[in-house]
Amino acid sequence: MSQVRDNATAQHFELAAGDALAFIAYRREGDTVELFHTEVPQALEGKGIGSALVRGTLDRLRAEGVTVVPSCSFVAGYIERHPEYGAMVARG
Repeated sequence: MSQVRDNATAQHFELAAGDALAFIAYRREGDTVELFHTEVPQALEGKGIGSALVRGTLDRLRAEGVTVVPSCSFVAGYIERHPEYGAMVARG
């Protein structure tokens, strides 16, 4: 499994696992990134790939110093379970 990478052309954060690719679709507006859709191929479900993808994405975005709008329920749920990322969430 490789690291999470930012495919800026597709506006996806991606995590490859074997021949499969999981991704989070995003939109950037200034210093805010909306994470609005997570997709994990069926062959990778239940293996922690989705959580690794969200964690890697949030770590990258925290290093950039941006705020996050977790429109995707999977991302929002991850942040709820991992409050160390709560300070990144845009308010209002």
